Amino acid sequence: MPDNHKVKIIQDKYDSLSPYLNEKTRRIWAAIEAQSLGWGGVTAVAIATGLSRTTIHSGIDLLSKLDEVKTEDESTRIRTVGGGRKLLEEKDAMLLSDLESLLEPMTLGDPESPIKWTNKSVVKLAAALKEGGHSISPKSVYNLLESLGYSLQSNRKTRDGSSHEDRDDQFLYISNQVKYFQSHNEPVISVDTKKKELIGNFKNPGTEWCDSEQPVEVRMHDFVDPNAGKAIPYGIYDLTLNKGWVNVGIDHDTAEFAVESIRHWWYSMGNLLYPKSEHIMITADSGGSNSYRSRLWKLKLQEFATEIGKSIHVCHFPPGTSKWNKIEHRLFCHITTNWRGRPLTSLQVVINLIGNTTTTQGLVVEARLDENLYQTGIKVTDKELDNIAIERNSFHGEWNYIIKPQISG
Repeated sequence: MPDNHKVKIIQDKYDSLSPYLNEKTRRIWAAIEAQSLGWGGVTAVAIATGLSRTTIHSGIDLLSKLDEVKTEDESTRIRTVGGGRKLLEEKDAMLLSDLESLLEPMTLGDPESPIKWTNKSVVKLAAALKEGGHSISPKSVYNLLESLGYSLQSNRKTRDGSSHEDRDDQFLYISNQVKYFQSHNEPVISVDTKKKELIGNFKNPGTEWCDSEQPVEVRMHDFVDPNAGKAIPYGIYDLTLNKGWVNVGIDHDTAEFAVESIRHWWYSMGNLLYPKSEHIMITADSGGSNSYRSRLWKLKLQEFATEIGKSIHVCHFPPGTSKWNKIEHRLFCHITTNWRGRPLTSLQVVINLIGNTTTTQGLVVEARLDENLYQTGIKVTDKELDNIAIERNSFHGEWNYIIKPQISG
């Protein structure tokens, strides 16, 4: 049995040195201490430091090889090439994709921010992954979430009232519908109007690289220039193919403008990508020009469905959740990033900047200028509404419905 006094001395040394040691120097120091004690030294050092005898013996072997010729890189390497455990995602190719699929329907947070968060605990996520055949601990799930850009966030009081009781169920319904249409190679698009932009030499938030002595000078006040006007970008984003289409209007953001934008997308992009499609699925927020309450939105969709001979399936996100629509964080946020710090001095500048927006994930965007004028305050009569060939879903038919093409008599 090692002398307790010696063990205490070694332990005190180790406690003082440990913060400054890495794996290699720790093994070498333990080996030197063990050899200095002679017989029983390995046991004494193991008891004092908590290191295994195998680790100490590996240090002794390392000391015996110090006189051998090594390259600088090899002599300072802590582990041999390829040493250490493989990352879980390297050993399990489907792990990350399965984790993200668990998060996708319930992902929370502002999608235009690089930070995302989820309301599922790491324990529940680990259990779900295990059911899917993966071997993973809650701690490893936590590490993977951090690497994917998720973080834990607390609640913040910013709103009055409460969200709709079926909000989460509607999210899941939309997610299932999207997967169904994608599996049948039918187009699934996310639509919305981006924030209106003033045209002119106005300050645009953000920064870009330029000559430090010649920053771009802009106007002091953001008053609308009556001669330049404004840009109203209405976006259509293909969830399957990662392609965007933006119709830049100059007049009013109306339901007619929204459907006209979808029409331009279909004839310029959608029809070419999905020549055999029989349906189009649209995800939209619950307000604005594509509001689920808008009669004109449905009437214009009816005209469009009849024109192209295809059924149009519409799913609206519940009130107060428009930021969860995919177009926000897969298209609009990248457009905003692309023109940050750059004044939108003309409509052509807007078109060029939108059309040149790309991402490392392969996003492709096309943009066009829509110079049409759209009348506001158009009323749709009860008779016109009754003539729309609309089929409402049993689950929240006000949010989920199909508009079918009408067959002329």
